[in-house]
Amino acid sequence: RPDPYRHDWQPGDPYGEIFTGWSYPPTDYGKWEELVYRWVRHSVERYGREEVESWWWGVWNEPDIPYWQGTFEEYLKLYDHAAAGVKRALPTARVGGPHVTPPNPERTQRYLRDFIEHTIRGTNHATGETGSPLDYVGFHAKGAPRVMDDGHVRMGVGTHLRAIANGFSIVREFPELDGIPVIIGESDPEGCAACPETTNPENAYRNGTLYSSYTAEQLARTYQLADSLDVNLIGSVTWAFQFEDQPIFYGFRSLASGGVDKPVVNVFRMLGLMSGHRVAAPSTGGIPLREVMWEGVRGQADVAALAARDDRSATVLVWHYHDHDRPADAAAVELAIDGLPEGPLTLTHYRVDGRHGNAYALWQAMGSPRPPTPVQRAELMHAGQLAMLEPPATVPAENGRVELAFDLPRQGVSLVRIAW
Repeated sequence: RPDPYRHDWQPGDPYGEIFTGWSYPPTDYGKWEELVYRWVRHSVERYGREEVESWWWGVWNEPDIPYWQGTFEEYLKLYDHAAAGVKRALPTARVGGPHVTPPNPERTQRYLRDFIEHTIRGTNHATGETGSPLDYVGFHAKGAPRVMDDGHVRMGVGTHLRAIANGFSIVREFPELDGIPVIIGESDPEGCAACPETTNPENAYRNGTLYSSYTAEQLARTYQLADSLDVNLIGSVTWAFQFEDQPIFYGFRSLASGGVDKPVVNVFRMLGLMSGHRVAAPSTGGIPLREVMWEGVRGQADVAALAARDDRSATVLVWHYHDHDRPADAAAVELAIDGLPEGPLTLTHYRVDGRHGNAYALWQAMGSPRPPTPVQRAELMHAGQLAMLEPPATVPAENGRVELAFDLPRQGVSLVRIAW
């Protein structure tokens, strides 16, 4: 269907207008396979075999909805020929899918399950043999924010986590896939990255600390789900973009706006400072995983932690999260870290809250200038960097333990790092 091929969708338009000619099956699957083959071969020539072997190739995006205007069987044909092209160019390349939408509805669960069944026991459309290459399983997961009657935003982390649990559970139904890598190819609080708060008021969460605390909550719970279901989770992708030539803090799903980092990116920076192996981090202020998954965080707030240790440091990520973005008292946190070496230790405490690592709050205090002046922009860029709550300090470990006490505002996130 070549006309129209390219869409001209804009935020606020009906979303169905995006599914133009690009979303239809090819008329010649042999040419499609050849295109994929040449693209992979080009990548190897340009970047080197070792580099491309580290990549994870996927076929299409969310074929279970109108992003794919073909049938299910036509998607399988598309996948088989694409996988054949990838493997012909580089036999050691890794290819998988199907990157369906969040597998909460039964129809999406069936799509994911039937796709896996085809790759194991179906007839390959490209080779005629049994089965198709499947080096990883990919699916998407999203939350469900909404604007409440009084105007505040309520997030839907439970919906997000149920999608992840459902995807993991389907993978575990197939003994042949034991240990297969799993990638959550999109894992976000909701579905439309290109929908700003002007057209979708529920997306107002994206500029402030609700996005950053949600990210900490969701990623830590994703690890718990992977552990409980014995799934080899190797990646979780935020489907966030840089939208060019747009007003600053306009509410797109991005990690930065107009070159100014948002609070959410500082949670990723915190996670980047955690290394080694995860260790137990129980919390008396934490909510059980099953309750968060089925009821969300709608009653008491979730004050919990994710911790790791390597040979030279221990790190603890602590968050104070609630689905409802309303003012509340800070949490009084008492943190005890055991198993530390004796001798002087260096304590560094990073923070994302209303006053730390938060360029959006500063922009609001400036009067929300659009655009900011060059001086204001420089101040905003500085405010968007990961900030310390206080300067690094030397602390002793008594019997291998360090105890700390601090207040953590609602929707705030702390990273405590102890190095030696």
